[in-house]
Amino acid sequence: MRAFEFTTPTSKDQVSALLGNAWGEVEVLAGGTDLISLMKDDVTTPHRLVNIKGIKELQGVSVGKDVVRIGALMTLAEIAEDARIKELYPTFAEAANDAASPQIRNRATLGGNLCQRPRCWYFRSGHGLLAQGANGKSLVLEGDNRYHAILGNDGPAYFVSPSTVAPVLIAYQARVSIQGPKGEREAPLEKFFVIPKSEQEREHDIKPNEIVTGVILPGKVSGPVRTAAYEVRQKAAFDWPYATAAVALTMSGDTVSSARVVLGHVAPVPWLSAEAAQALAGKKITAETADAAAKAAVAKAKSLGRNSEKIMLARVAVKRAILKAGGAA
Repeated sequence: MRAFEFTTPTSKDQVSALLGNAWGEVEVLAGGTDLISLMKDDVTTPHRLVNIKGIKELQGVSVGKDVVRIGALMTLAEIAEDARIKELYPTFAEAANDAASPQIRNRATLGGNLCQRPRCWYFRSGHGLLAQGANGKSLVLEGDNRYHAILGNDGPAYFVSPSTVAPVLIAYQARVSIQGPKGEREAPLEKFFVIPKSEQEREHDIKPNEIVTGVILPGKVSGPVRTAAYEVRQKAAFDWPYATAAVALTMSGDTVSSARVVLGHVAPVPWLSAEAAQALAGKKITAETADAAAKAAVAKAKSLGRNSEKIMLARVAVKRAILKAGGAA
């Protein structure tokens, strides 16, 4: 590992001044479960680490009248075990508990899970975010793309967003809070993830001198909401999913008045499916309506050559998440 400076601010207002104005110069250290491996593999070579672990403003859960704020430094294990989160957002707690392994959950933070870099093996091998060869052609299209995108894959980005909790949070209509030199800003979490068009861009809507400070969830929603998530893995132990789905159904009696359906691990961003939501609106949850919505969710999916099975797996994940949320599983 290359030598680097190490600094530990004590408040979130101090962080921006310690960060660089260009990507790769400085990195933020929280749980370190992703960053340290990137540094060991020489994928990123920062000359300074900004250790934010001791900033109390980024810790804990704050329950207000209309919103619930969850600090970026809460670990996945803490989220999974927090009684307030389990009561208000049970599917979020479930997703946090299912992520990674117990060892990683006890170190990995909420902010880190949202900001982690793609698990694409070309990127992790030092070929860049877009994994283009010397001839400018994509290594993904010409190589092993079994785990790559089936949606939003028109290029040049073909990796999949690796966050395990982002789809569930987006289904819950979460917002992300970001601290920068000009103060704090908020944005819908689905807008935080972007599909880069060049190597100079990142897959998150955040500047080099900004940090994620937390997530804001609505404390109140209109009407009863049923949520669920489902993921397809090769094995039950620690493994990266082939496809995941998270749904939030706002009900009017036994009929869906509105829905949010979010797919994970199938696109460079968590994929909010308007087509699936439209297919559910005004319908009762049955195996037939769930299957129709699942089919709509992957109607625009396309294989890159070796990942065609992901289309069916994503469809299955959506259908089972809908049935689980509707109580018809």
